[in-house]
Amino acid sequence: MVADPGSQPAPAVWTDSSGRVGRFGIAFAAVWLVFLVDSLREAWSVAWGDRHAVAGWVGVVATLGFAVAYLAVFADVRARRRRLTPMSSHRASAMLGVLCALMAVMIGSIGQAGTAAVVYVVVVAVMTLPTRWAAAVTAALAVLVEWSGHAVPGWSAPEGLAFAVCTAAFAMWGVAQLMLRNADLLRAREQNARLAVSDERNRFARDLHDILGHSLTVITVKAELANRLLDVDPARARTELADLERLSRDALADVRRAVHGYRDLTLPGELARAREALRAAGIEAELPHSTEEVPSGARELFAWTVREGVTNVIRHSGASRCTVRLEGTAVEVCDDGRGDAGHVEAGHGIAGLRERAAAAGAVLVTRGLEPRGFCLSVSLRPR
Repeated sequence: MVADPGSQPAPAVWTDSSGRVGRFGIAFAAVWLVFLVDSLREAWSVAWGDRHAVAGWVGVVATLGFAVAYLAVFADVRARRRRLTPMSSHRASAMLGVLCALMAVMIGSIGQAGTAAVVYVVVVAVMTLPTRWAAAVTAALAVLVEWSGHAVPGWSAPEGLAFAVCTAAFAMWGVAQLMLRNADLLRAREQNARLAVSDERNRFARDLHDILGHSLTVITVKAELANRLLDVDPARARTELADLERLSRDALADVRRAVHGYRDLTLPGELARAREALRAAGIEAELPHSTEEVPSGARELFAWTVREGVTNVIRHSGASRCTVRLEGTAVEVCDDGRGDAGHVEAGHGIAGLRERAAAAGAVLVTRGLEPRGFCLSVSLRPR
């Protein structure tokens, strides 16, 4: 069964069925907030100290606010990647602006301990900005934390913080690239699903046209014949009406098989139907009596060719004679009618048959005959 292209893809490990990041996704991001514990502890100690209590409480609030904002950004980025909707540059800049502002408050209230937030700002920059801008932000912040550790009075030289910033940025860039590849794969899968559904619709439309086009043509011809015979030969008219009932039931069965995707077309069966249809239309038929030389792999294609060719003869040709020639690698349906190749080529039936032939490695050719007539042939390509 072909998947519905409008259906949502299966939820990922860290997202729920609606595409939003679920509890495990938030937990995954929250684990890495452990590196803010030192900042929070420093702010708490300042808040309960004898001096700078207000600065300490500001640091506590800023640190907790930074953690919440980081989780919110993570959730938004993951949800957008899940829905395959890119983040706008304005939204990314606004998110980074909020985080940078909270980081500045942390550093201003609790000092060097607040620089732990730099790593998280870099990670968000890599997740939300183009690579060149994320690299620029990473380099600037790495230089800033290294310089400030030596230049700001009372601060100590940072122990590998600049290296940690660069390492975190590189690791997150790898994760972001993996997420982008997964998004590309998801788009490709959805596109393949849409194409599969489109191909199935085209196949069904082609089969339905071929099946009903032939059956309704024969039914119409027999109905016209029965109507003409009602007054002159009632017994023959009843025979034709009985055939009409049988053909209608056969057409209904064919449609049901098409709906369920089954194709049990047989070449002998189509030749028998062609003989009956041509007789009912008053067209002399010259048909082969054996199909043994046709390989099994080509029989279905040749059966569709006979069906489409004979249907076109009855509908469009105005012919008095129809000839079907059958070989091991080719089938040909010819008539002595008007030879209106343009009208036949414009129909859906020939287009569908051409698709079938191409799929089976065969070639379909239509040509006019001299002095009048038309010929449809399908030949297998030599292997």
